[in-house]
Amino acid sequence: MRPYCHLLAPLLLAGTLFAPADAQGAAAPRPVRITVDTARTEGKLPRIWRFFGADEPNYATMKDGTKLIAELGKLKRGDIYFRAHNLLNTGDGTAAFKWGSTDIYNETPDGKPIYNWTNVDRIIDTYRAAGIHPYLQIGFMPEAMSSAPAGTPYRHDWRPGFDYKRIMSGWAYPPKDYDKWRELVFQWTRHNVERYGRAEVERWYFEIWNEANGWYWKASHDEFYKMHDYAVDGIRRALPTARVGGPDAAGAGGAFMDGFLKHVTSGRNYATGQVGTPTDFLAFHAKGRPTFVDGHVRMGIAQQLKEANDGFTKTLSIPALATKPVVIGESDPEGCAACPGPANAYRNGTMYSSYTAASFARMWELAARRKVNLDGALTWAFEFEDQPWFAGYRQLSSNGVDLPVLNVFRLFAQLGDDRLAATSDAQLPLDTVMSEGVRGAADVGTIATRTADGKVAVLVWHYHDDDVPGASAAVTLAFGGLKGRPARATLWRVDGDNANAFTAWKKMGSPIAPDDAQYLQLEKASMMQPQPLVLTGGKGGTATTTLDVPRQGIALVVIDAK
Repeated sequence: MRPYCHLLAPLLLAGTLFAPADAQGAAAPRPVRITVDTARTEGKLPRIWRFFGADEPNYATMKDGTKLIAELGKLKRGDIYFRAHNLLNTGDGTAAFKWGSTDIYNETPDGKPIYNWTNVDRIIDTYRAAGIHPYLQIGFMPEAMSSAPAGTPYRHDWRPGFDYKRIMSGWAYPPKDYDKWRELVFQWTRHNVERYGRAEVERWYFEIWNEANGWYWKASHDEFYKMHDYAVDGIRRALPTARVGGPDAAGAGGAFMDGFLKHVTSGRNYATGQVGTPTDFLAFHAKGRPTFVDGHVRMGIAQQLKEANDGFTKTLSIPALATKPVVIGESDPEGCAACPGPANAYRNGTMYSSYTAASFARMWELAARRKVNLDGALTWAFEFEDQPWFAGYRQLSSNGVDLPVLNVFRLFAQLGDDRLAATSDAQLPLDTVMSEGVRGAADVGTIATRTADGKVAVLVWHYHDDDVPGASAAVTLAFGGLKGRPARATLWRVDGDNANAFTAWKKMGSPIAPDDAQYLQLEKASMMQPQPLVLTGGKGGTATTTLDVPRQGIALVVIDAK
């Protein structure tokens, strides 16, 4: 099985390898026509983008982490979720690559439990202060409870460049005592209800562990189902209305997911003795697979879509679960946020942002085709505290300065919930992208929506798998079905020259330690700036505008229209 957090390459110097080509080639712009029928609604556009997560829970309480958490909360106040590994790990709370700890559980010499909520409260308090809700992962195993063989290290010593197998240590084993495991989860859930209120905790997602079919579980599948049952029983004993699910499998999950779905619907519950296990949502992971070809990054969007499609097939396979909400609990271009290297040199610039726009668009389309109740696609990216500027990790900000990809989520947040009929004559069919990726003509696509306040918001992306220069798209955007002449149009851009701190940093000479003035310049460069856009009104409720969208660029057009 391919591990989702496979090591791709050792860290290389920032500003050398990690400088994707944003410059445009000499080719003439490619004419593209996009039409939007503002009078025709084609269903809802669920906010699947509103989930984020990271291996390192303690970063959320540090200076840049707290700043980024606040920015995520602003995307849609009260509707953003955050998932983190390592919340139950034993340790002093020191953050490190793919590690975190809260010291939530210890035992007295005679085996009595000692619960410590201080660190987990600090983390969740940080979420809640920003209006973010936990997608609460119950994991991993506290040291005092771990059944790891004697002599097994508890905390791993992995770092970028090491064999990834070194990450698996004592935290990845089942509990020695399942009753103590259930009681820990019960006590923590009860504490959360007391601290944050029943109504708040009812909004949370509770899932158990992570990728137990991959690198994160050192026991059998059946042993995982048992551990899962005991944890769910502890949650539901403290809060009978809690939203529980999982199992956040690596990929579609294979035989592990088949066994899990069978167990939670018709198997004997290890904790209660009854048939089945409460399951309010299903979760699996889908990742792409970039490569380094002829001196440039080539993304693997087709791989991610295929894995999503396979995961949907699994979730639809049991009729009793087929209508349950589905969360792609990690949905990313590749598998290891802390692993820089040549194939991952897309992360700082517009390759990551354009990929995000194009891949989310296809996730929406694929879920609609498969009739899957897709509730979320979680971006497994956050930040890495006190690391070199633009070091090449998969993150949303660098040293507290937003990367272009974060602005894509700000554009998503401006989309409405009602999807309007829209077509682009340069948008590749879903089947083509799933089978071949975007390797020939670039993909210039669109999503059009109506917002709650009556505006029309149209997203346009210009994506290609290959991170090389290419012609821009000369887009003619034609609106129909308007009632009256639109009063105003606003354009928002994310590309090589707009809302791009990485470009600004390179123009500064890639300073290792930007000074105060340079830091402010980078913050300013990272921000999207609204631009007025001229609309030409036609007859019969029509209007037209034009815009240039660079390769790997994204644009959002918002018009006041009825």
